[in-house]
Amino acid sequence: MTTLVWLLIALLPLSLSLWALLDAARRPAWAWSLAGRSQLAWFTAIAFGLLVVIGGLVIATWYLLRVRPRVAAVEAGDLDALLDEGPATA
Repeated sequence: MTTLVWLLIALLPLSLSLWALLDAARRPAWAWSLAGRSQLAWFTAIAFGLLVVIGGLVIATWYLLRVRPRVAAVEAGDLDALLDEGPATA
């Protein structure tokens, strides 16, 4: 039982980082550009986060909660999403 708990704890950051990495890779470059974000910078940060467990958890969570919704909204044609937030950051 203890081994299962530790396995789940170890897999959470890895799976979250992989989800973020795959999501960042599938978004088109034009959506990233319109959203004012750098696809390469985020892809690199998330990939690096796979190597550093706690850092990866933070980076992937930030991407999934703050960056992904903005890029996804732009990709879906919701340009009002650009006005909802202040200046763009990497």
